[in-house]
Amino acid sequence: QVQLVESGGGLLQAGGSLTLSCAASGGTFRFYAIGWYRRAPGKERELVADIKSDSGTNYAESVKGRFSISRVKNLLNLKMSSMQPEDTAVYYCNAQRRLVGGTSYNYWGRGTQVTVSS
Repeated sequence: QVQLVESGGGLLQAGGSLTLSCAASGGTFRFYAIGWYRRAPGKERELVADIKSDSGTNYAESVKGRFSISRVKNLLNLKMSSMQPEDTAVYYCNAQRRLVGGTSYNYWGRGTQVTVSS
């Protein structure tokens, strides 16, 4: 029932800025955490940034000071600045639900491509 739809990806030059958006449906108030992951060519998917249910945020070391995550109701945004070629990846919106017993379930968007040229 939960759907996540990303938008805002594109091509830009190093040093530029870009903002990604994720529209969520299905009751985001039930999520333990919502955030952004990315998968660069030849690499594993990694956490970029997320927001916990207590509003606390977490960022990957590689993006601290450059990226900013925010949430307004069912809209999740990722503001990216000082983009670098290593930021090139498919970015995925993610929502995690924690269940009784310590188990979890992840919802994923289809992804949006971000390409940064040197």
